[in-house]
Amino acid sequence: MTTFSAEIVSAVLAHMNSDHNGDNLLIVRAFAESAAISAAMVSLDDTEGTWQYSDGHGVEHHVSLPWGAPISERAEIRQEIVHLYERACEKLGVEARPHS
Repeated sequence: MTTFSAEIVSAVLAHMNSDHNGDNLLIVRAFAESAAISAAMVSLDDTEGTWQYSDGHGVEHHVSLPWGAPISERAEIRQEIVHLYERACEKLGVEARPHS
């Protein structure tokens, strides 16, 4: 069960899917499917984020990735997504851009 309002979840998903599409794909390629051709964050709650992606054959899949620990504050969502992004960069050998 999520601890975040529908408005917060909607805002985070809109931001991730409009401003961080490449990050979504990087996360999916690192932790689910290296041949993914597209990815979008589709849900989140206090324990995980979920991405939908298309594999190399155009088949849609979902992957849920746990946060480091359960979260309850909006600012923690960003921290957990940035952490996933940084781990994905490390795993794939991609240089992570700095986050302020």
